[in-house]
Amino acid sequence: MHPVINVAVRAAREAGRIINRASLDLDLLRVSEKSANDFVTEVDRASEQAIIDILLKAFPQHGVLAEETGSTHGRAGAEHVWIIDPLDGTTNFIHGLPVYAVSIALAHNGVVQHGVVYDPSRDELYTASRGGGAFLDNRRLRVSKRTRLEDSLIGTGFPFRRDDDLDLYLDMFRKFSQRCVGLRRPGAAALDLAYVAAGRYDGFFELGLKPWDMAAGSLLVSEAGGMVGDFLGESGYLQQGEVIAATPRVYAQMVSLLKPYAGKGRIDPPDV
Repeated sequence: MHPVINVAVRAAREAGRIINRASLDLDLLRVSEKSANDFVTEVDRASEQAIIDILLKAFPQHGVLAEETGSTHGRAGAEHVWIIDPLDGTTNFIHGLPVYAVSIALAHNGVVQHGVVYDPSRDELYTASRGGGAFLDNRRLRVSKRTRLEDSLIGTGFPFRRDDDLDLYLDMFRKFSQRCVGLRRPGAAALDLAYVAAGRYDGFFELGLKPWDMAAGSLLVSEAGGMVGDFLGESGYLQQGEVIAATPRVYAQMVSLLKPYAGKGRIDPPDV
């Protein structure tokens, strides 16, 4: 395992310990609302701080882009930037639904080089390094062999902000529901992407995402032999805030369905 991944894994497991401890007594949890239906807890903040402390102790020259604290930590303008979601799936966590994850990625000049997604509920650790493959614990991952959207199980994300365009989503859902075996919406994009890499889904799409939702998971998919892009099938998904990830043949079929919606869920993500 790459030395950088070792540090990221240590940070992810420490964050997982914080999350698992808090999950035992959710009634004591302090929750605040960043915006309508967009929650943050003291666990998000404690998890993020633990991750940043471990990463910057090992790599003090690196920058940080994190969900709760933005880019206030680390070196401004650094070529290496850690992209962190300390608890992807906060709403699930608050309700005791065990579908959430820690996501940590390292980008060099805007290109993700290493990624870790850790599911503390199941103690599943997904890792990837560019050119080095993707792994679940120590098992090499490959995307599924399915080639037809009609045979595929597809993951997605429903709107949760009150100002989201619900009709736009419903139109996409209708198209996919008529074409694929089933649609799933667990509520944590980092895990959804990891599931594509592991072959549990054949594809995934969502819009209105931020870089920390996608950075680590997208590398897992590409290193597992899948394809990742925006709704036009191009490479700017971290900036566009929309993503398609799938097996190669299913990916092409998903792009053809989603092209009309390209750019419509843009939420001006921060620079990576």
